[in-house]
Amino acid sequence: MSENRHHYVLIMAGGIGSRFWPVSRKGLPKQFIDILGTGESLISQTYRRFEQIVPKENIFVVTNHEYTPLVKEHIPGISDDRILQEPQARNTAPCIAYASTMIYQADPEAVCVVAPSDHLITNEMEFCRIIRQAFTFAGSYDHLVTLGIKPTRPDTGYGYIQYNTVPSAEGFHEVKTFTEKPTVELAQTFIESGEFLWNAGIFAWNAKAILKRIEKHLPEIHQLFGEVDFTNPNYFDALELAYGQCPSISIDYGVMEKDDNVFVYPATFGWNDLGTWKSLWDVSKHNNHDTATIGKGIHTYETSGSLVFSNTGRVVITHGLDNVVVVDSPDVVLVMHKDKEQELRQIVIDMRDKYKGNLT
Repeated sequence: MSENRHHYVLIMAGGIGSRFWPVSRKGLPKQFIDILGTGESLISQTYRRFEQIVPKENIFVVTNHEYTPLVKEHIPGISDDRILQEPQARNTAPCIAYASTMIYQADPEAVCVVAPSDHLITNEMEFCRIIRQAFTFAGSYDHLVTLGIKPTRPDTGYGYIQYNTVPSAEGFHEVKTFTEKPTVELAQTFIESGEFLWNAGIFAWNAKAILKRIEKHLPEIHQLFGEVDFTNPNYFDALELAYGQCPSISIDYGVMEKDDNVFVYPATFGWNDLGTWKSLWDVSKHNNHDTATIGKGIHTYETSGSLVFSNTGRVVITHGLDNVVVVDSPDVVLVMHKDKEQELRQIVIDMRDKYKGNLT
C-alpha cells in the first residue's frame, strides 16, 4: 500500500443523534443505523471510505465505551486497540485531545484527518482525492485545516466559514471568521457574498500542531491528557480521571475559532451531515409527488413533499398529507411537519421526562 504510514484517521462516533429520534436512541445512535435504507450503517460507510486512503491499522474510532460492542458489530475485524473508548461524553475537543495525544505518543510524525461517523458522501472518488490533498498540505505546514462545503441555500442549521477567496498554490484558503448557526437573513447575506462555506466538521492537521493549539487555547484539557501514559495498557483509569475533570467544549469553539492559522478547502463531494429527518428527505429518491419512502410495506396516496420512514416491517399507509415526516419505529410513531425539525430536540426532552428515559 502506497499510503504514508504516518497518516491516521480519527472517526468520531460518540454522538446520540437525537434529531433522528425515535429511530436514533441513546442505546442505538444514528451512526449504527441503516438510515439511508442501503443495507449499510453510516459508520460502516465512513470506515470503508477511509480504508481506501490509509491502512486500516491507522484508522481509530473514538466512541463512548458503551458503544464498543456496536463498533465491533458494524466494523468486523477492527482490533480492540483501534477503538478509543471515552468514559463519558465531553464534546469534540476532549475527544480529539485524547486521540491526538495517544497517536502523538506513538508517532510524533503523525498527520491526522478527523471526521464524524455519520455524514453522507455521494462522490467518494472526489472525497478521497481531497482527503489525500489535505494530508499532504497538513503534513507540510503547521496549519490547521478544515473542509468547507459550498452552500446551496441559507441554511440556519450549519456553521459558516468566511475565507480569503484567493487560494494558496495547493488550493487551500486562509480562514477569516467562523459563525455558528446564523439567522436566515445573515445566512442569505453570507451566500450572496461568495466568501462563505458550510463547516463540514472534517479536519486535517499534524498531531504536533493540534496539540500545540490545544495547549494554547485549552491548556487545562492539554494538561489533563498529557498526564495520561497511553503506552501503559491499563491507561483507562487515568483517562477516566481526566474526563471527569474535562470541560465539555467543541473543537470549533475551543480551538478553530480562536486560532489565527486555519485554512479551508472548498469541497464539492456530495456532502450532507444528515442531521435531521428533513436532510434525509433532501438526499433521498423522490417519487412523482416529491415524497421519499425508506423501508418496506410503505404505501402513500395523495402524499406530497413528505418523508415516510419505517424499520418495523409493519404496513404504513399515508393519505392526503403534505410536507410531513412520518417515522414508524417499534415503540413510537412520529408525525410532524417537515419544517418543524428544529423543535424535535425539545420534544425528545419532554418524552424523556414523561417516560423516565424509556423512549430516548
